[in-house]
Amino acid sequence: MTRHAPPSVARARILLVGLFCLAGFAFASWLARIPTVRDLLDLGTSDLGVLLLVGSVGSLLTVTASGVVLQRLGTRRVLVLSAFVLATALALLGTGPTVGSRVLLAAGIFLNGVAVALGNVAINVESARIERAVGRTIIPQFHAAFSVGAVLGSGTSALASAAGVPVAVQLPLTGALVLVWRLASVRGVVLPPTAAERAGRSAEAGAADAAVAPVAASRTRRGVARLGAALGAWREPRTLLVGVVVLAAAFSEGAANNWLSLAVVDGFTTSESVGGAVLGLFVASMTAVRLLGTRLLDRYGRVAVLRASGLTSAVGLLTFGFAPSLPLAAGGVVLWGVGAALAVPIGIAAASDDPTRAAARVAVVSAFASMASLVAPPVLGLAAEHVGARHALVLIVVAMLTSVSVSRTVAPQASGPSVVLPTPRGAADGAVPARPQPAGPDGTGPGLVRSPSTGAAADLADAEAAAAGPGGAR
Repeated sequence: MTRHAPPSVARARILLVGLFCLAGFAFASWLARIPTVRDLLDLGTSDLGVLLLVGSVGSLLTVTASGVVLQRLGTRRVLVLSAFVLATALALLGTGPTVGSRVLLAAGIFLNGVAVALGNVAINVESARIERAVGRTIIPQFHAAFSVGAVLGSGTSALASAAGVPVAVQLPLTGALVLVWRLASVRGVVLPPTAAERAGRSAEAGAADAAVAPVAASRTRRGVARLGAALGAWREPRTLLVGVVVLAAAFSEGAANNWLSLAVVDGFTTSESVGGAVLGLFVASMTAVRLLGTRLLDRYGRVAVLRASGLTSAVGLLTFGFAPSLPLAAGGVVLWGVGAALAVPIGIAAASDDPTRAAARVAVVSAFASMASLVAPPVLGLAAEHVGARHALVLIVVAMLTSVSVSRTVAPQASGPSVVLPTPRGAADGAVPARPQPAGPDGTGPGLVRSPSTGAAADLADAEAAAAGPGGAR
């Protein structure tokens, strides 16, 4: 049963929607100006590919350690840190090409990958906390906001390019916007800890003291124990299988962003504008389902929706790859976008079922998404050389069917006995979300957090009271 969220939760939800939209805006603003960057530095295709790979490496390296960083610093500090890194990256991305420096450009691309990976883990963990506080599925709406922001960023960059605005002006200004917006949002977007969280932290602290009692307790030993707990998510079979789901979804979505327009142009001998319009159909259908598909998840559950999504994407891809006409192929693209919409949000929600382990697990599944960004370009590029870009995209069907085959792993799961121990700082600013209770039946929606003594309403009331206090988020 959906409960009425207090003002602090409603405000956090609105602010987080804004941060997702901002992330999409910044991401697309840079990607849309790559042709200009290429021309300024006279880069060949292979040179540009190597430079872009630097960003993927930075993202993969960062996301592997981001769970540990989030546990150590807390959500607020990670959001602030990643905002400064992203602003610096965008400044370098604009300045490097302008002064003719590939080194500065490479540094900007690397820092952009670092900032995006670090910030995305933080906002995804916080989206799961807000979903639990609201009491119904809303994570897909945050990802829809990212898509909307990406469309706005692409459009803004197109206008800037048409107006002759240099990248040395546009991208640093975008970085400044990111920094100011995120700093203005960061206090209110992180929910204060509930009574259940505070009780959980006390129990975890006692368990940690008992664990190190046989030897001299020290910050170093506690830090090693915390690091081991965070990295332990890499040894969890369920988390790795959820990562496979996210990898397949990221592979599908990334392939569309990178190859769909070209596949339409080459496959149907049409203009670049038509290719862009078909890509717009994919983004629009995916965004619409993310905005409206939360009811499907609440009604049918994650497992059924993920299976339907994978099969819908497979049908759409096969239709696009083998359709004899462009209108029929465009219909396949719409089905592909519909099927691609909810897989990543489902994976993030599944990784966050146990709030005390959410940061480490979201970092793991995000690493799988980064792996997809590394693997997809060369694999699809090699296939496109032999069979054409349109038929090469049909290979994504294999990833979709793999996702369907492991779909049961995303079913809501009760928390296990192991926990990731927060630092006092991280716990104070919301790095460790609510203490979980067993979730509902298979796929019936997120497990709601309830206080063992007074129920959910009391927990939310405690959160509201904490927000009003001197140490609460505002």
